[in-house]
Amino acid sequence: LHWVPRPGLSPDAAALLASGPDGEMLWLDVAHRPGQAPWVRLMGRCLLPPCKHRWLTCAAFQPQGGLLVCGDRRGSLLLFPCRSSPGPAAKSTGITDGGSSPGSEDPGSESQPSGLLQKGALPLESPLSVLFGLHGKTGVTSVTCHGDYIYSTGRDGCYRQLRLRGQQLEVLRKHRPCKGLQWIEELRFAPDGDLLVLGFHADNFVVWSTRTGENLLCVPCGGGHRSWSYCSSPSAEAFAFIKCGDVMLLHREAEPGEQQVLLASLHGREISCVRRLGTVEVPGHAALNVFITGSEDTTACVLVLSERSRAAVPLVRLSDHISSVRALALAHPAGPSDEGFGDKGLSALLFSAGGRAQIECYRLLCAGDPGSEGTVACQVIHVASHRLDEYWERKKNRHKLVKMDPETRYMSLSVVPGTNSEELPTPWKFLAAACSDGSVRVFGLLEAARKLVLVAESFHHQRCVLKVEAFLHAQAGGERRHLLCSAATDGSVAFWDITSPIADATDALHRAEGRMQPLALGTPLLTIMAHSCGVNSLHIRRTPEGRYLVASGSDDGSIHVCLLEVALGEAGAGTCLRVLERVARPCAHAAHVTGIRVLRPDLLLSASVDQRLTLWHRGPSGLDALSTTFFHVPDLAELDCWEVAEAGGELRYYCVLCGQGLEML
Repeated sequence: LHWVPRPGLSPDAAALLASGPDGEMLWLDVAHRPGQAPWVRLMGRCLLPPCKHRWLTCAAFQPQGGLLVCGDRRGSLLLFPCRSSPGPAAKSTGITDGGSSPGSEDPGSESQPSGLLQKGALPLESPLSVLFGLHGKTGVTSVTCHGDYIYSTGRDGCYRQLRLRGQQLEVLRKHRPCKGLQWIEELRFAPDGDLLVLGFHADNFVVWSTRTGENLLCVPCGGGHRSWSYCSSPSAEAFAFIKCGDVMLLHREAEPGEQQVLLASLHGREISCVRRLGTVEVPGHAALNVFITGSEDTTACVLVLSERSRAAVPLVRLSDHISSVRALALAHPAGPSDEGFGDKGLSALLFSAGGRAQIECYRLLCAGDPGSEGTVACQVIHVASHRLDEYWERKKNRHKLVKMDPETRYMSLSVVPGTNSEELPTPWKFLAAACSDGSVRVFGLLEAARKLVLVAESFHHQRCVLKVEAFLHAQAGGERRHLLCSAATDGSVAFWDITSPIADATDALHRAEGRMQPLALGTPLLTIMAHSCGVNSLHIRRTPEGRYLVASGSDDGSIHVCLLEVALGEAGAGTCLRVLERVARPCAHAAHVTGIRVLRPDLLLSASVDQRLTLWHRGPSGLDALSTTFFHVPDLAELDCWEVAEAGGELRYYCVLCGQGLEML
């Protein structure tokens, strides 16, 4: 039995949901007034999907759509229609038009026959949408409707944010509030905008603040297998529970906070990667730059940085990774953003990867919102995820096999450009990854089906691959080649033609409906020994003549630049790469070169752990230093650059640097 508040009912009435045998659930509206018998009316019958534990655990009425969202013991979320065709009432007092308000009948009149005895007159409704086993086998603990979203909690240590698309439930994101909080019971939305997570950490009842990331209350009550209730107000809070047959009550007056946050942190540990999403225009405000950062604290953060206020405001934190976030990549669409954000919004696919061979994919939607804290609203939709060893849990006799190395890390990501063209039968996007186990891997993403599949790989380097960069070569005749550059810890830079593997993978995925065995990438077209040790930075830029400048920086502080020409042979002859020019600058920096960008064919930018940002002129005599700027971020991990056209037509270059902090220049 579950009491559920229903919009439209009077304060002395509520809906009662009762689970019975064979998965049948009854929805009754119940009203009670002092001195009168309870008034009951059967409003509907619903059928839970078949499973071993076939009963209801929680429910909520969706205010706008007239729908009922339920969670069951199997961990599934169900969506039922709310029909306005009530059955007969069990008492004479009625609710007219489907149960919106008590009727005007005399409460002292004769009672009508019980509606429960005539429940066969109502149809047995099947769910409109089912997310089977969303919270695992331990069940759904609560369902809450807040704003335009639906939130569900479970004993899997996660709460999920969902929305309705038509009459279908769609999962937007999965949140894991804190480590060890496996038993989440309920969510509370505080008046100050904070989201409180109520649950049990071992044998303690915990109230966790998602805003501050800390426990607001921790009570040793013995664990979650007991009746309990929690209530809070701005002036006090109370927690009641049963322990060893005794009813215990904790009451605490609100105390003023002793600590004040002078400067909020972006991450708990060093920032390992950064990407710029774009600029959002907000009326009455300066242009706001939107960035994504990844950190060793296992989270990624979407934030806005204002040049005027010089303040970084986090918009969304992504906490799906179980290890560090080492690499980010963005795939921008050809058109404007969707989902009602208008033409002025930003929309992109975000790929994040790092430790434990884990890749996560999200759809980001950003637009100006003057009413929010950062004056930008950001919606995140989780699209897909992939782990190299996720298939392991489904294998039988896995104890007899050698498991995939759990310490494999993705060191770098690059989206393969130009793969969603008309020549491909399905709109697959492809992603290249550099891996610490010595492999270069290519993944395929079908966003509509939310599938991320490993499609090709090669262990050519035989050592840790540090960087990958994909680029597209197109000729005037329309012939195109997808090329890939990879760099490893031995200082080698390899160039691959991945056109055929991508085409073969697309055909295989189309035939097998998203399932395939990884193909072989083959051998590189060309390998250059550019450095004496690991390549920590890599960038490729096309010149106006149709050639490619490949710039790299190394652990030894050197910079290497080569000019490549791509030649397409006759039919079946394949692709040929020719090195037209090579320039090296030993000891360009006093430490690792962890960031490099080709701004123009004659202008390069490099950044190093020595905290120097240097502009280089590329000319006939090699690389000449133009200027050096010192920045304030220690242990530089990466940089990202972009150009902005000023009012007079002049180009201005910006860069963002990350490491032990974040800085924009």
